Amino acid sequence: MNVLYEAKCEPVHDSVAASLSLFISLGLIVSYAPQHYRIISQRSSEGISPWFLLLGSTSCAAGMLNMVTLQWGVIKCCSKVGAASCIESLGGIIQVSLMWLLFTLILILYLIYFPPHLKFAYYQASATPNHIKACTCDACDQIRAGQVIETTPLWRQSVVLTWVVAIHFAFCFFVTLIIVATRTSLRTVEIWATFLGVTSALLAGIQYTPQLLYTYRARLVGAISVPMMCMQTPGAVIMCVSIAIRPGTNWTSWITYATAGTFQGTLLIMCIAWKIRQRKLGVDDFGRPLQSGSATANERTALINADGTASE
Repeated sequence: MNVLYEAKCEPVHDSVAASLSLFISLGLIVSYAPQHYRIISQRSSEGISPWFLLLGSTSCAAGMLNMVTLQWGVIKCCSKVGAASCIESLGGIIQVSLMWLLFTLILILYLIYFPPHLKFAYYQASATPNHIKACTCDACDQIRAGQVIETTPLWRQSVVLTWVVAIHFAFCFFVTLIIVATRTSLRTVEIWATFLGVTSALLAGIQYTPQLLYTYRARLVGAISVPMMCMQTPGAVIMCVSIAIRPGTNWTSWITYATAGTFQGTLLIMCIAWKIRQRKLGVDDFGRPLQSGSATANERTALINADGTASE
């Protein structure tokens, strides 16, 4: 049933759906909080891939707007029912919106706490040929100043990808607003909602693929949080069920979270396998011998190369 233009608004109390929504919302906050706290407390976002954040943010945004599109009629009914009934009926939208907010917050913290040693590159400017000694051009001024500072390709890439996230959200938001506000045909609504749902699922799938390949090649857990995945993987199943029982939703509304949960579950199984392997080899998550006092070593000495392979 699509409730986009449903004229009759009747409060329906579903204790199971309401309990699921509350449980999932609290679970999302609890599962994402450690990542937010870690970045803030360490004052560094080193080790987080900007591509992971790009794909995750756009996937969450598309999934959220899919729910908004399909349940616009439920949103409109909030003006005719009580606050409690309104909040209960919007449980699905609250869930996906909270997920989008919490994940996007990681992107914001990533930029705020981007490590200075990865943000700037220092080098010695070389002499400019055929320039007089008193030349005042920028290149010659840099030479006289000594060391030259430039932003790194990684920082510039991160800024560009953040702009892509912002533009994607703005575009999808305004298209969704136009569709639901102009009372367009239900066929158009279904096409747009399907596009958002399928796009969100594809992005979620691509999001985890690089991480799976990286972890497989490294044969180490690295900085991946196994406890977080232990919470979020079964949580994806509960979230799919919670969304599926909501009025006006279809398979495009929950396929995103089923896809993400499947890939995350695969990553979790891989990490558990590597945990067992690490214990047999007597090394920690970064490949350092457990007997060498690695617990006090700086995180930047982790024995994982940039290409995802373990150091020898």
